Amino acid sequence: MAARVLLRRSLAGASARPRLSPGGGLALRGLVSSASRPREDSWLKSLFVRKVDPRKDAHSNLLAKRETSSLYKLQIHNVKPECLDAYNKLCQEVLPKIHEEKHYPCALVGTWNTWYGEQDQAVHLWRYEGGYPALNEVMSKLRQNKEFTEFRKERGNMLLSRKNQLLLEFSFWNEPVPREGPNIYELRSYQLRPGTMIEWGNYWARAIRFRQDNNEAVGGFFSQIGQLYMVHHLWAYKDLQTREDIRNAAWHKPGWDELVYYTVPLIQEMESRIMIPLKISPLQ
Repeated sequence: MAARVLLRRSLAGASARPRLSPGGGLALRGLVSSASRPREDSWLKSLFVRKVDPRKDAHSNLLAKRETSSLYKLQIHNVKPECLDAYNKLCQEVLPKIHEEKHYPCALVGTWNTWYGEQDQAVHLWRYEGGYPALNEVMSKLRQNKEFTEFRKERGNMLLSRKNQLLLEFSFWNEPVPREGPNIYELRSYQLRPGTMIEWGNYWARAIRFRQDNNEAVGGFFSQIGQLYMVHHLWAYKDLQTREDIRNAAWHKPGWDELVYYTVPLIQEMESRIMIPLKISPLQ
């Protein structure tokens, strides 16, 4: 669909095409006189939700939620195909104990198996309430937890590979909270071109308003450690057909196609995973 928008825009001609300035403002070329342009620019700028100046601070400070100090960890485990059931059983025995332990300042946000995408894969999302000090505290305590040490050893024998990322959540996205099911979840991951995170945030601060009607937006995150300039959007849907209907409906909302048009060039690579939650997942 993004390709459809790009084609339509390119055929429309440069003389009548809206374009966004690097700072996020909308300019109209060849459609207004120079005398009326300042007042119209002022009106158009008033429509924008949030603009940040990339020169003033690190993008983690500009884009992350200031009212919380939560840090997120995304774990992706590629499991030996013959071990997936045993892996799931082991995780369902041990992970809730960490989640429920009041002395650990962390919470399990969700845990899934990939349904469509890379197969025999497990995805876990944790929140550390207190940022890096909370992460360090949890890791220190877990190293002294004999049950967890045995869990890691047994789990390691079932894995082909694993990776993780430390993430912050975008200030304009929903807070991921437990929800009842059944749902399927889509994790859409974007590798951005270096230097474009602020621009992405400016566009999506507006774009997220188009995707709230059906409560499908779960959370939006950007990487701090691990693979950098990575963005993850997490969505929930009743089923695949509902996903298709909701995504198609967005294209009928004025302004959505413009935002897609300007965010596509920021992306180097993207991936979609459709995931099924495990029974222990707070996101069902």
